[in-house]
Order: sequence, then C-alpha cells, then structure tokens
Amino acid sequence: MIQTIRNFQFLKLQKLVIVSILIGFLSAFLGVALKKLTEYYEEIFAHQASINSLYYIFFPIFGLSVIYFLREYLFKKKENKGIKEIFESTNSKSQNLPNYKISSHFINGLLTVIFGGSTGIEVSTVVASATIGSVAQRKQNVFKEYKTELICAGIAAGITALFSSPIAGILFALEVISRKVTRAFLVSNLISVLTAFGLVLLLKEKPLFTVAITTWQLKAIPYFILLGILAGFTSVYLTRCVLFFKSQFSKIKVHYFKILLGSSILSVSLFVFPQLYGEGYHGIKEIIANPSGTQLTLSIALTFLAILVLKPIVTSATLASGGDGGVFAPSLFIGAFLGLLVASILNTYFGVNVIPVNFIIIGMAAVLSASIHAPFTAIFLVCGLTDDYTLFIPILLVCLISKYTAKAIYPFTVYSFSPSLSK
Repeated sequence: MIQTIRNFQFLKLQKLVIVSILIGFLSAFLGVALKKLTEYYEEIFAHQASINSLYYIFFPIFGLSVIYFLREYLFKKKENKGIKEIFESTNSKSQNLPNYKISSHFINGLLTVIFGGSTGIEVSTVVASATIGSVAQRKQNVFKEYKTELICAGIAAGITALFSSPIAGILFALEVISRKVTRAFLVSNLISVLTAFGLVLLLKEKPLFTVAITTWQLKAIPYFILLGILAGFTSVYLTRCVLFFKSQFSKIKVHYFKILLGSSILSVSLFVFPQLYGEGYHGIKEIIANPSGTQLTLSIALTFLAILVLKPIVTSATLASGGDGGVFAPSLFIGAFLGLLVASILNTYFGVNVIPVNFIIIGMAAVLSASIHAPFTAIFLVCGLTDDYTLFIPILLVCLISKYTAKAIYPFTVYSFSPSLSK
C-alpha cells in the first residue's frame, strides 16, 4: 500500500515537471513573440505619427475601435479585467480562465500599444500566460489542487520572457498572485522560469535598456530616500487616476462614446507630448542615453512635470475606454522621468552633484514597487531590464520606502481595489 502511494506521488511529480516545462516554453514563447511584434510595429506607427501629426488623432480611435469590435464579435462580448481575472480564478474552485483569453489579450494588448495606447503589454502577457497554466491544469485531473501553482508558473514564465529575469518572474507570481509558497509552487515555478530563461538565452534577447552604471555615492542616500517618498505619492496618483477614470467611464452606457472620449484625451496628449505614445520605452531610452545632456531650465522642468501629470491620465483614459494593459510600463516611464527631474533639480539648484542615470533607474523601480506593492519584484525586474546589479542596495531601500509610503496614503493598488473594500 505504501509503495503504491509512493509510486503515485512519483508519477504525479513526473507529470508536474513535464507540464511545467510545457507551460514555461509556451508562456515564454508567447511573451517574446508579443514583445517583438509590439516593438516592431510600435516603432513603425510612432514614426509615421511623428511625420504626420494627424495620425495622433487617427491611430488611437482606430485601435480602440478595432479592439471593441473584436471583443463584441469574436471574444464573447467579455471585457478584459486584467489581473483581477486571475484573482477571480485562483479564489474560486469553479471559475476558470477561458481559453480565448490567450488570443484576446495577445491581440488586444498588441493593438492597444502599437496604435498609441499609453500602457504596456505586461499585463496582457501575464493574463495570457496565466491562461496557459490554467488550461494545462484543467487537462489533467491529477493537478486539480494545483490550480494556483500552475497559473503562477505561466505568469512567472511570461514575466521572465519579457524582462529576462527569472527571479522577477517568480517573485511577481509570489508577491502579487499566490502570496504563499508550497512545494508544488516551487517545483512548477522554478522549472517554468528556467525553461523560459533558456528560451530567452537561446534567442539571445538583449536587455531592454543599455545603461552604464559605474557606482553610487553614500552621500546620495538622503536624496534616494526623498525619491522614494516622491515615488510613493506619484504611484498613488497613478492608482487613483486609473480607478477614477474606470469608475467615471463605467457610467457611460454607449461604449463608442467611451472610445471617442478616451481617444480624444489620448490624441490631444500625444499631439503635445509624443513621448507618451505607447509603452513609452523609447522615451526612457532617450533620457538614459543622455541623462545629463540637457541643462535644466524652467521650461524643461515644466515639460517634465506635465509629462508626469499627463501620463497617469492618458494611461487611465486608454484602459477605461477599452484598451488592454496595466500599470507596469507606465510606472517605469513615470519613475524614469521623476528620477531625472529630481536629480536635475538637485544638481542645478542645490549643487549636490548626484548621478542622474542612477536616479532614473532607481525611480523606475520605486514607482513600480509602490504601484503594485511588490518591492522585490520591482528590484529584480529593473535590474534584469538593465542587466546590472550595481544599484541593488539603494534600489532595495527606495523600493521599500516607496511601497510603504504609498500604502500609508492609500492601501489599495489597481489590482487589489474593489468598490466594496473602499466603503
């Protein structure tokens, strides 16, 4: 009898290993494919818009309209709820992520960003890869109790593929989704992220941002702390913006009016500040490439402030009017510009001589940490993006400060908020 139980447990573990490899490969392949397609077409469309500004008006309304008609006639008239869909599935024995979520989030995430929607493909990848894990779990009765673990395996692999960081993948699955460690979680997630990272290495994926970080200064710690506090406030502004726009847009009964209003906000903002187009990674690359190249003047400072104010608004308008995505890319964008603005003000007006590129990188991690309440995910994700761990200690410090500053001001993220909790 004991031997029979052992044999069954071994067979179960064997199947778990095999299915984790499959989940890791398929989720990573999906993530890499979506990232590559988005980068390629976003660059083409953004370039066309920079040549002819009328495209800033046409692209958003066209992209949001296509997404609406796809949802209406192809994807069962279901709204994409983002990561909340995953929570609903993991918290319920009967509710599952339907198969079509793989294609719907892949296609809608791609269309949102390439046509100027001011968000990113990260959440689209997370939900699509979570669905891969969910489908795999449902195919085998032996995995009935491993629903959360296999969904997390898909998520971890998807994040690994996007940011070339297996540690960030596992930490995101743990900090945001599972919040508990089981043996099945460790086995499935470790195998899936190693498979995903193997594919990333095989395809020779390069870090998203090429940056030269040489050192950091102890005298800058008080200013890092200041950046962490400001990042906490900024992330709360982003969260409240998204929640406010979704609440207000939900009162509009005719969906196409939502599209017209959302695309109007987006078009005007893009016309004035093209840096807000799509994910915004092109804007981050520009300031990383030349962080000290522009002397801070009042007009440049006001431009940076306007971008910091507008980015949460256009992100919120994109999501509330039907765009697919989340707050990952907007958080990184806002953090980069916030970090550069703080460093430039300190150097120009206070003569402290801090290193601007360090503030850009730390700012990215700080705002992301505060926005999703996952500091360790933010640390390894940003270090993976730059393929550099020089700033690990200050990033750790600032991410913790920004998270707890944000939680003290407003306890919810866009993922954890529900109207009933706020009452």
